[in-house]
Amino acid sequence: MEKNILVVLVICCILGLASAQLKVGFYNSTCPRAELIIRGIVQQRFARDRSITAALLRMHFHDCFVRGCDASILIDSTPSKSSEKDAGPNLTVRGYDLIDAAKKALEAACPSTVSCADIITIATRDAVALSGGPPYAVPTGRRDGLISNSDDVNLPGPSLSVSQAFQFFRAKGMTLNEMVTLLGAHTVGVSHCSFFEDRLSNFQGSGKPDPTMDRALAARLLKICGAASNTDPTVFLDQGTSFVVDNQFYNQTVFRRGILQIDQELALDRSTAPLVKSFAANKVAFQQSFVNAMIKMSKIQVLVGKAGEIRKNCRVVNPRK
Repeated sequence: MEKNILVVLVICCILGLASAQLKVGFYNSTCPRAELIIRGIVQQRFARDRSITAALLRMHFHDCFVRGCDASILIDSTPSKSSEKDAGPNLTVRGYDLIDAAKKALEAACPSTVSCADIITIATRDAVALSGGPPYAVPTGRRDGLISNSDDVNLPGPSLSVSQAFQFFRAKGMTLNEMVTLLGAHTVGVSHCSFFEDRLSNFQGSGKPDPTMDRALAARLLKICGAASNTDPTVFLDQGTSFVVDNQFYNQTVFRRGILQIDQELALDRSTAPLVKSFAANKVAFQQSFVNAMIKMSKIQVLVGKAGEIRKNCRVVNPRK
């Protein structure tokens, strides 16, 4: 227990130091149009693919929860080394081409100035706003990491209990409230059937559906997931407002319509149920909490100052001089 507390304290200190060096408008003098350029790229993509918001939220989370928000998830594997991108949990992460497009435009406007880590953070923020979520300012000044190793990827899975999932968040200096808030990003997400189909007919080897899932929902999902034997279909985690960043995800879990086990557990566990009910009843409270949690997450173990580098190509570290 003492060791866990010490780890959290160390991470919180790192977060505090990094926060002091990040600032809103970091590129105002070195690349004044940086955020406008990124926003334009995101708007173009969103116009033809509204699911990009969920993709960027997932990419941002998967990046920050491994080595910190250092864009290490963007680095390609080589014949001799497998990067984070090719770790199991990241095989379905997408949106890399959007980051590439933003980086190309930024390199043309301001060479070697804007980090890939900041591109992910800003692009995610802009996609959230386009999806009806709250607009917010993000501090920038992150630098890009030099290391990406598939073995480092250890992320919370969809079948964890609340206490098990919280261990991952607490290790990154996040609170229980912030975990519940960040999981609310599932309001625009999808899941492959393979991540929850055990809940539909053979929950924990019982040969029966998960009793905590609405029966009508379980029956409908069973038809979708069992229809194709050679594919792994996807379903929306929020079956109502699937492309809108709002609080409806929480309303659905209250009525036992959570798709992933961890999502439903949030509404059932005594430690998180009050938070879920509060967010379900108050959209503004969720939005405020979401903004604060996203900004805090974007500061996890960031590289600043002279640490790391500014990659010219987000997929590879710069050639060593």
